[in-house]
Amino acid sequence: MASFFSEFTSQIAATSLLEWVAVVLAIAYVLLAAKQNSWCWLCAFVSTAIYTWLFWQVTLPFQSALNFFYMIMAGYGYYQWSKGAEDGDVKPVLHWPLWAHLLIVPSMLLLAWVLSEVAGSQFNSEYLLLDASINLLSVVTTFMVAHKILQNWVYWFFINLASAYLYLQVGYALSACLFLGYVGFAVFGYYQWLVQYKRQGEQVGYHRHAAKGA
Repeated sequence: MASFFSEFTSQIAATSLLEWVAVVLAIAYVLLAAKQNSWCWLCAFVSTAIYTWLFWQVTLPFQSALNFFYMIMAGYGYYQWSKGAEDGDVKPVLHWPLWAHLLIVPSMLLLAWVLSEVAGSQFNSEYLLLDASINLLSVVTTFMVAHKILQNWVYWFFINLASAYLYLQVGYALSACLFLGYVGFAVFGYYQWLVQYKRQGEQVGYHRHAAKGA
């Protein structure tokens, strides 16, 4: 245990300025996303640009590619949210049925295994399967965020736990702490979006009741 804490503190002390900037902006992204503030996407763009380079340095090709994808999705997410914000309206929170998730998760894990086997001939890393799994599930979940699917926060809860473990193994202790914090943010974000989802349901019920009484 003592050696673990010694290694952990050493990694924190050696954290680069770039990683610090990426972490601060990543925290800002999650807080703003939970509050449905469109500025979250600018924070996401800069943070993921930095991580694209950082992960390439420690042979996590899928994480590097994932963060490059996040850069593109930052623009896409801003566009999607802006469409729902015209005239002061807020884009509604949606809900996917259970069968969709029972199809998505096993499919992504199977594809991750295939990709890790292929990448094994090009990259020397013992974490390729975990790297690829986080990558694919994160891609799906990012689309869910852009389209305001409520369950995206459940996905992030587990993805962030796995990411924290992965980053600690490759020497990014500060980023590991960030993603452990993300676990709590995922709970916070889910609660925030659930409140809006229920409010939408109440408003729909009210309008239907009013229409029947008219």
